[in-house]
Amino acid sequence: MQARTLSPVELLEASLERIRAWNPSLDAFVLLTEARAREDAERAHREIASGQYRGPLHGVPYGLKDIIDTAGIRTTCHSRLLLENVPATDAHVATLLHQAGGVLMGKLATHEFATGGPAFDLPFPPARNPWDRSCFTGGSSSGSGAAIASGMLPLALGTDTGGSIRLPAAYCGVAGIKPTYGRVSRRGVAPLSFSLDHIGPLCWTVEDCALSLGVLAGFDAADHGSADLPVPNYAAALAGGVSGMTIGYVRNFSDGASEDMAAGIDAALNELSRLGARVVEVELPPMSLFQAAYRAICGAEGFAVHAHDLRTRPHLYARVTRERLMVGAFVTGEDYVQGQRVRRELTASVDRALQGVDLLAAAAILAPAPRLEDVDTSPLRRAAPITVPFNITGHPALSLCCGYGKGGLPLALQLVGRPFDESRVLRAGHAYERATQWREQRPVIAPQAVAAQ
Repeated sequence: MQARTLSPVELLEASLERIRAWNPSLDAFVLLTEARAREDAERAHREIASGQYRGPLHGVPYGLKDIIDTAGIRTTCHSRLLLENVPATDAHVATLLHQAGGVLMGKLATHEFATGGPAFDLPFPPARNPWDRSCFTGGSSSGSGAAIASGMLPLALGTDTGGSIRLPAAYCGVAGIKPTYGRVSRRGVAPLSFSLDHIGPLCWTVEDCALSLGVLAGFDAADHGSADLPVPNYAAALAGGVSGMTIGYVRNFSDGASEDMAAGIDAALNELSRLGARVVEVELPPMSLFQAAYRAICGAEGFAVHAHDLRTRPHLYARVTRERLMVGAFVTGEDYVQGQRVRRELTASVDRALQGVDLLAAAAILAPAPRLEDVDTSPLRRAAPITVPFNITGHPALSLCCGYGKGGLPLALQLVGRPFDESRVLRAGHAYERATQWREQRPVIAPQAVAAQ
C-alpha cells in the first residue's frame, strides 16, 4: 500500500468480491457496511497518494465482532434485545482502527452477548467453518474466525473471556492473540465478565497479528482495567527466532487430546526444537481447578451484567444464552470469593512456571472442530474450554495453526508468555509459522456450491 502497487480501493473491491461469494455460505457478517467502507477506502487512497501514510493498517479492510460499539452503526450483540441499538460513540478500539486508516467492512457474527454457544433461535444464523461448513467455528468470536480463514478480511477483532479469540482461531486455522489483561482497552465493548474480558486481533498470520496489536495496544484511562505501560514495537520484535529460548510444554493441559491433535502438538514442539529452542515439560495445577474458578467468576459477573434483563424479558434471549447466564444466579458470594482466592494461587503458579522458561506451550483445542449439531451447549454438561487458564491468570496467549487433522480440519497450538511480553510470544509464533507450510493451505468453497445453498 505504501509503495502504491496496490490501492485501498482495489483491496476493498477484492474483499467485497470474496464477501459476496462466501458470506452466504458462512454467515460471518451480520452487517456489511459497504458505503462506509467505500468512504474509508477512498479517503485512504487520497491520503496515501498525497504522502500521508498512517502506518501498516492504512487502507486495510477489517471487521468488528458485533459486541464492539460503532458510532451510527447498529451493534446488536447477536441478540433480539439490541436489534435496534445504534451507539452514539465508537469503542476505543474502533477509534484506534479508524485513526490508523483502516477500512471498516462491517460487523461480524458472535454468540449472543459473547456467551452461550451456537444458537438457531436468533435473528442471525450461527457462523460456519470455512474448512467444512457443517462444522463449528469456535466461539464466541465466530464470524471473526470464519472471515479470516475464508479470506474475506485480513483483520478481524474478537474478544476473549474464556478463549473466544483463540478458539475460533484454532478451529478455523488462523492466528489469534489474547493480549495480557489490560493491554488493550475494552471501553465501548459489551462486557461479559469484567475481570476476564480481553480484546485482540485474528489474522491469517502471526505477523499480521503483531502489526494489528501495535495499533490496538495502549493505556486508556476510561477503562479501569487498562495498564499504563509502554507498548513495544511488536513487528520489529518478530526478528530473532526461537534459538536459545526455553519453552515449557504443559502436558497435563493436553489430557484427553485426540490422536491427530496430540500428534500435531508433538510435531510442533519438535519443529520448535529444530529451530533452536529447548523444549522441557512443566506441570501446572489441574485444568479442573482453573475451570472451577472460571465458572464461579464468569458465572457471577455475567449474571450481574444481565440480571435486570433476565428478570424482566428473559424470553428475548436465546435458550442457550439464557441457560448459561442463569447458572450465574446460583453462584453464592462465598463461591465468588473462593474463586477469586483460587485465581490468585493459580496465577502465582503460572508466574512461577514462567520464571524457569521463556514461554509455555499447550494445546489450544483437544480435537478438530466438531459438527455444529454436535456442540453441547448445556452449561451443566459442557466443560469450560482448555483456553480458560490464561483468562484466569491474564497472561498473553497466542493460538496458531500447527497442521491439519482428519478430514482436513485445523489443529492448533497455544504459546503463552509472561505478563506484557506479547513480543516474545509473537516472535516464537512467527518463527514457527515461517518454518512450516501451514499458511500455504486455504479452505476452498466452490462458488457454484455456495450459489446453490
